[in-house]
Amino acid sequence: MKYRLIAFDWDGTLVDSVDHIVSSVKYAAEKLAFNSLDDDSVKNIIGLGMAEAIKTLYSSVTDADIVRFRGFYSEAFFSEVIGRGHLFPNVEKVLHHFQNQEVILAVATGKGRNGLDKALDSTGLRSYFSIERCADESASKPDPLMLEQIMSVMKIKPSEMLMVGDTDFDLDMAARAGVDSVGVSYGAQARHRLEAFNPLCIVDDLNELLTLA
Repeated sequence: MKYRLIAFDWDGTLVDSVDHIVSSVKYAAEKLAFNSLDDDSVKNIIGLGMAEAIKTLYSSVTDADIVRFRGFYSEAFFSEVIGRGHLFPNVEKVLHHFQNQEVILAVATGKGRNGLDKALDSTGLRSYFSIERCADESASKPDPLMLEQIMSVMKIKPSEMLMVGDTDFDLDMAARAGVDSVGVSYGAQARHRLEAFNPLCIVDDLNELLTLA
C-alpha cells in the first residue's frame, strides 16, 4: 500500500445513516415550522458541519435558530441507535485488513465530537482509528483543516494520505489538502458530483480499496 494513512468520512461512507440524517433534519425543520425540504436537498448538505448545513438550507436563520435546530435534530437522531447493523458491507473487514498492514486509520467527519464518540462506541469501530477530527473541533468541510491537522499530528505527508468519502465536500477537502481521494457510490451524493473532483476511482463496495497499491 503506497499510503501510510487512510482517512474515512463517517456517515454515508462507513455507516448507512443517510436516510436517518435526512429524517432527523426534516423533523427539526418541522418542529421549528421552517419550510419543508425534499430528501435530495437534505442529502446535498450531508458532510458539512451542522451550523454550515443549516445555513445552507435556510439562509436567513439566526444563531438562536441554529441552537434550537441542533436540539431538535439531536432529539430525533439519537432516538435510534446506529450500531453494527448499520455498517456498510465489508467495512470491518477492510478496516481490519489495513490495521494489520500497519496503515494508520483516521476519521474526518462533519459530525460533532459527541455524536462521533457515540457512533464509535455503538458500531464497535473505535479501536481501528488512531485519530479523528470533527467539524466542531476543526473546520467544516471542504476546508482542508481537518486533514491538515491529522497529517500534522501523525507526521504524514500529503502524498502518503488517502481520503475516502461519499460527498463532493470530502473530495474537495482532499484536493485542497493535496491528498488523493476515492469516492464511494453508495452514499449521499450521485456519482457525477464525485467525478468532478477527479478521485482516483469511485468504488461500489469498500472492499475495492484492497486492490489499491
